[in-house]
Amino acid sequence: MADGVIREDGEREETARGLTWPFARIPEAGEAISVADGVWWLRLPLPMALNHINLYAIEDGDGWAIIDTGLFTPVSVELWEDLLAGALKGRAVTRVICTHMHPDHIGMAGWLCDRFEAPLLMSRLEYVTGRMLVADTGRPAPESGRTFYRAAGWTEEQLAGWGRDYGQFGRVVSAMPDAYHRLTEGDVLSIGGEDWEVVVGQGHSPEHVCLWRRSDDVFLGGDQILPKISSNVSVWPTEPLADPLGDWLASLDRLAELLPEDLLVLPSHGEPFRGVQARLAALKRGHGQALARLERRLETPMRAVDTFASLFARPVGDGLRGMATGEAVAHLNYLERQGRAVREADAEGVDWWRQADTLQKSNGE
Repeated sequence: MADGVIREDGEREETARGLTWPFARIPEAGEAISVADGVWWLRLPLPMALNHINLYAIEDGDGWAIIDTGLFTPVSVELWEDLLAGALKGRAVTRVICTHMHPDHIGMAGWLCDRFEAPLLMSRLEYVTGRMLVADTGRPAPESGRTFYRAAGWTEEQLAGWGRDYGQFGRVVSAMPDAYHRLTEGDVLSIGGEDWEVVVGQGHSPEHVCLWRRSDDVFLGGDQILPKISSNVSVWPTEPLADPLGDWLASLDRLAELLPEDLLVLPSHGEPFRGVQARLAALKRGHGQALARLERRLETPMRAVDTFASLFARPVGDGLRGMATGEAVAHLNYLERQGRAVREADAEGVDWWRQADTLQKSNGE
């Protein structure tokens, strides 16, 4: 999971296999490091377990195309002021490209677009979903959310806490532009005279944009391919029967068919790396192991919250319960779609999951 919960699949040890790290250090605050012709690596802090986000600036004529933006916080505003005046040499921002709608990626987008009268470029599902979640800020928590988390096994105290904290998304996102330029699979953007092809992934978010410069195989991967952690793949209350893990695994297969081995991957978290085929294989293997382990343990009926020990390598605290629940339900929904698990709701509305063949045996089949 990309935000601090570590899966129990030995993935940390596997990440070093087949990967190389071209750069000896990471950018300091206010610094930009050249990572490819005309491409500069920036980094902003995040106030969470995953404590940073990588941003990228691409030379675009006399200005810069910015890829992702960081959270909208006083710290980020100050650091962006320093970057614009210093490392980015006072040049204007020509466009802001957001890989997807999570707050650490779109948080400062409106601020930058407004300051430079620059367009925002996103895929349609990411833009619309981001606008929707910002609009939820300050709303009372919906009953559908309580139903979802109660079904997953949350206590009444935990549900009350979720209700108090609901609607925080927009507090770290500056006002999003009222218009945007849509990106779709296969689009080609000309940035600084070079072609960047749009490659869309799914699972971590609905229509995640990556950018590929085929001329020298530079790949801006966002959260779609991370070097040392697996991106969070979750089911959320807005779409409780979704199968994002199926989407994620299909995207991994497609990327493995599409991308060359010597690609330079510029991720949103961690460090730039080479060895994309080894990384994609490790990500797929890790989820496969987690699914097999979970299916075995469903011989005994479980709620979603009871599966945490099967999926994660450390206890899940209050701050990560929502994402851990979302990822657990994603694995369970996937098994259900595959005919490998079934759920039964009890009188209190709690879902109990078990192996599909266990249910058949209990029915005498």
